[in-house]
Amino acid sequence: MSGSYLTSILIWLPIVGTLLVWLLPLSRYATGSLALLFSFAEVGFWIEQLTRFDFSRSGLQMGEQANWFGDLGVSYHVGVYGFSVWLVGLTVIVMAACTGYGFWVGRDRPRAYFGLMLLLTGATVGVFESQDLLLFYAFFEAMLIPLYILIGVWGGARRLEATVKFVIYTMAGSLLMLAAVVVYGLQVGTFDLVNGPASASRWLFLGFMVAFVIKAPLFPFHGWLPDAYREAPPEVAAVLSGVIAKAGLYGMLRIAITKFPEPTSFYRTAVLTLAAASLVYGSLLAFRSSDFRGVVAYSSLAQSGLIALGLFAGTDLGFDGAVLQMVAHGLISASLFLLAGVVERRTTTGEFRLLGGMARGRPALATLLITTGVISLAVPGSSMFAGEFLILAGVFQRAWFWAVIGAGGIVLAAMYMLRLISAVLHEARGSTVADEALDLQPTELTLILPLVGVLLALSVWPAGISHHSFTPDSPTAAVKSGFK
Repeated sequence: MSGSYLTSILIWLPIVGTLLVWLLPLSRYATGSLALLFSFAEVGFWIEQLTRFDFSRSGLQMGEQANWFGDLGVSYHVGVYGFSVWLVGLTVIVMAACTGYGFWVGRDRPRAYFGLMLLLTGATVGVFESQDLLLFYAFFEAMLIPLYILIGVWGGARRLEATVKFVIYTMAGSLLMLAAVVVYGLQVGTFDLVNGPASASRWLFLGFMVAFVIKAPLFPFHGWLPDAYREAPPEVAAVLSGVIAKAGLYGMLRIAITKFPEPTSFYRTAVLTLAAASLVYGSLLAFRSSDFRGVVAYSSLAQSGLIALGLFAGTDLGFDGAVLQMVAHGLISASLFLLAGVVERRTTTGEFRLLGGMARGRPALATLLITTGVISLAVPGSSMFAGEFLILAGVFQRAWFWAVIGAGGIVLAAMYMLRLISAVLHEARGSTVADEALDLQPTELTLILPLVGVLLALSVWPAGISHHSFTPDSPTAAVKSGFK
């Protein structure tokens, strides 16, 4: 069997779970357990999809298509490519861990909370699997609705301010993208991403790119990031950085670069400049940040810039490295935000001046934080090293100075991550760190350890992603042909 049914199951199963969670009058424990059951089922179906995917051939696989609005050429068209199947896997794994974290900490209003987490899962998978522009836009917008509520209801003291900024930025980008979607579809006569022809319109390219650089985000469209990442619940911040930001980068690859090759070439230098600025600026802000979440938040801005460098280098190595880096960084940032939540629960703060000395008597916390941090440092042999090396090699083929800027940003990354590890684990014990503060509990290890385990597996075999994202065709050729 082709396994095409798995594509739709991965989208609609969590949405069905949302309806059940909202409608069934279950207890707090039963509601969380049901949500976890759907989340684990998602992981299982994705593993089945991965085993059925044929990486030896190119093109869309496991596709399903049915007319939606026949007169407009709009259809329910879903499917996966080699690179998108990995992003679907990143989504379901991170969402399962974050849903489990919410269950463990006992979020209030559990029916609303877990229903929104499942809805977010289905919508995000829909973004990565949609092959029709209007369908992509519908899922792209649906993805934002639960995020607004999760931040606004379960966030910190300044959650309303963070939510307002998030709404203003994302709605501005979404409206421009909607206009670009409609104009593109009417111009070419179809909204289908697989069969739709390329466009030379630079205005439409910019309409899509504004939405994607806000979501990624890239400098200077990152104004929503600091408040949202700091005020969101730790597990929601993990989803924002680990998964949602990758939706913007995926949009650049799947739509902006693929469907607008001439505008991509015209604006290449401008986008590479924004990407380089994001890498350096984000790294500097991360190094100066005074709290755990701030470092992880600004490092996400920097990593988005690095990934965009790989994408807009327009080379085989750049594309391969960008996809690998999306997955690796998604797992790292999700792990770090969950660890930040663990630290905050024990100390009531993430401020470095109040932390320190947490390695003493807490070997599990120290081991996981150091392991994740070392991988983030891109030491040789790690998945981050492989991704960053491929990106630098790819962008070097475009021009040597882009690679120099990228290497400088990577050096800064080592500095801010070592500072984070030292501030939390090794410096003098802060006033909020009590002797009786517990090490990671079994439930916490169950949630975070699989993310770190996948990172270690990628470090052993990064070619599992980098060599199985676009094969057997050249990525550059695949982009030019619209990934047909």
